[in-house]
Amino acid sequence: MDSNLSIATIRSLCIDMINKANSGHPGMVLDGAPALYTLFTKVMNINPSLSSWQNRDRFVLASGHASSLLYALLHLSGYDLSLDDLKQFRQWQSKTPGHPEITITDGVDASSGPLGQGVPTATGMAIAEKFLAEKYNKEDCSIVDHYTYVLCGDGDMQEGVTYEASSLAGHLSLGKLIVIYDANEVTLDGPLSYSFSENVKKRYEAMNWQVIEVADGNDIQAINRALKRAKKELFKPSIIIMKTVIGYGSCNQGTNKVHGSPLGEEDGKNAKLSYGFDHDPFYVPEEVYADFKKNVKDRGTRAYKKWLKTVEEYAEKYPEEYKEYKNAIEGNYHLDITELQKEFKPGYTEATRNISHRIIQEVAKQNPTFLS
Repeated sequence: MDSNLSIATIRSLCIDMINKANSGHPGMVLDGAPALYTLFTKVMNINPSLSSWQNRDRFVLASGHASSLLYALLHLSGYDLSLDDLKQFRQWQSKTPGHPEITITDGVDASSGPLGQGVPTATGMAIAEKFLAEKYNKEDCSIVDHYTYVLCGDGDMQEGVTYEASSLAGHLSLGKLIVIYDANEVTLDGPLSYSFSENVKKRYEAMNWQVIEVADGNDIQAINRALKRAKKELFKPSIIIMKTVIGYGSCNQGTNKVHGSPLGEEDGKNAKLSYGFDHDPFYVPEEVYADFKKNVKDRGTRAYKKWLKTVEEYAEKYPEEYKEYKNAIEGNYHLDITELQKEFKPGYTEATRNISHRIIQEVAKQNPTFLS
């Protein structure tokens, strides 16, 4: 299977979605397609037939404005998102809103929109994975073992909350958190140099991250090697700094003109031709569907079935721990602070931080997977 055809199809679907809606952001979408193709087909363990699979790898699109890219990947991978849904991109009450919504679109792991929130969200997911893994995994049986991946851009790196979360992730040694930084060096207003000149590599190294660089965002072999290297680092979170050309294929590539405006029919066709893709809008070759079925859906189904066998073994060997884990996953919590409340009568005086601490301890005592 020619991976270039699949990547060209992804890019073309995105161009068509944005053109049909006459609204959207093709810039990061077109330059980030090879990275997400590589991530979905060669690295991530996901099961499109069961998007709620607990041990699936998570993906967070930090730059939520690049939603058409995610929707194209979800459709091709076999999630409950049809070609007609792609044609309704950015339309009222559609399953493909302008920014991803976890409650609307099958396969979306995190809602995203405001730049900066993606890395913190993913950090929380990675903390949960590490906490549950250390609490429930046994030497002979691991039921929690998944990664959290992020695609972010230059705008995310200008948000303070991104660095606060990144600092925490490095401090907590969240080795299963992997960020792909699409460094196209262009923002809505123009070249990144107008507003940002920080050395991201040095900053992340200082925060105890593994930093990997990919010189060409179209080189899927280099991207794949970077992702594999990131997965081998068990103690440090990893950031892959990937150099790209915003709006790749457009006559305005490399400029802010392509950041948030549809390419239009003429430039869209020219871009498609540069990818070697000359087809009608929303056309998907059967061999592309076959590529995703084999390398995403079938591979993910095998991983899911293997995990189910592990869970069965775990439940038999460690029934109490499994029951506790299952309750946590299903959201079966309980809390009774009746006795504690009796102390807090009108007129009771104590620092609120101390009262909060006591209540949190009681919650944690009754719910062993509560993490504060």
